[in-house]
Amino acid sequence: MNFLAGKLFSDQGRHRKFLLFYVAGTGRQVHLSPNEGGSVILIGENINVMSERLRKAMKERDKGPIQEIARASESSGIDYLDVNIGPARKDGPALMEWIITAIREVSKLPLSLDTTNIDALKVGIEMESGNVIINSIQATEERMEQLLPLMKQYHCKCIALLIGKEGMPRDATERGALAAEFAAKVDEFGIPHGDVFFDPIVLPVAYQQDQVVNTLEFMKMFKEMLPDFSTTCGLSNVSNGVPENLRGLVNRTYLSMLMKYGLDSAIVDAFDKKLIAMAKKVDNEINMLIWNVMDNDIDIEKFTEEQKNYVKTVRILQGKSLYSHSWLKL
Repeated sequence: MNFLAGKLFSDQGRHRKFLLFYVAGTGRQVHLSPNEGGSVILIGENINVMSERLRKAMKERDKGPIQEIARASESSGIDYLDVNIGPARKDGPALMEWIITAIREVSKLPLSLDTTNIDALKVGIEMESGNVIINSIQATEERMEQLLPLMKQYHCKCIALLIGKEGMPRDATERGALAAEFAAKVDEFGIPHGDVFFDPIVLPVAYQQDQVVNTLEFMKMFKEMLPDFSTTCGLSNVSNGVPENLRGLVNRTYLSMLMKYGLDSAIVDAFDKKLIAMAKKVDNEINMLIWNVMDNDIDIEKFTEEQKNYVKTVRILQGKSLYSHSWLKL
């Protein structure tokens, strides 16, 4: 599939500028704003206590497996390492100190610290002189009051998780309301908008297909609602429950769809080379195919098998086709 160069024009009614891509030979159009569809900051998800191997390594203070993943993640081209030690109720601060020390022996990548243990979080922030992402702060009064002062004190960044006191937001509107509340609290503390990444919550398409669509709808409106803030997501959640051999396809497709709406960052599998190439726009042909499918009804008969698979997956993630494990065969 070939694409002609983009043409910039202004939509006066919405006071926005768009890049308009003409799809060669079709007359169809793909709309992107200049800050949309860009290269994404990638946070590697693979240092995670949920891994049985790494949980054992953390418990036994065996730095080998941790360092192996840190090295390989950095080599893969990601931008941050997410360090997920979980609640770590027994020895959180000591575990955080140990794991950061181990990582720093082999990698200079900045860290995203993923724990609900505030004492452990403080240790990590101080060790890294504030150059971290707090992953994450829920949009509840209690968590914002606990963690935003810490964020301001150390000048670090945070992921604002759009879960409120009522739990998971039901639709794009509730996500927007939580984001507005969080943004107001950020202003109250005098925190720079650029230090906050909103996570609209990605849920599994296999179980909550409507919520996958709701997150896309939220992303469509986010850049107009809160233009100075950034976005991120836990990407791999979208493919939980999907057959293992198809998870990468779902993850890559959804990442590209979110990129079209301006996604700034994502927590991803550091070892999916195709995903990293798409996120960094090294391989942009598949991105342009996906964005075209999102905007237009297209005939896929002349496409390759790989292209057809992406098209069918877009339709599942847009809610245009009902999810089943055999969606590629339909």
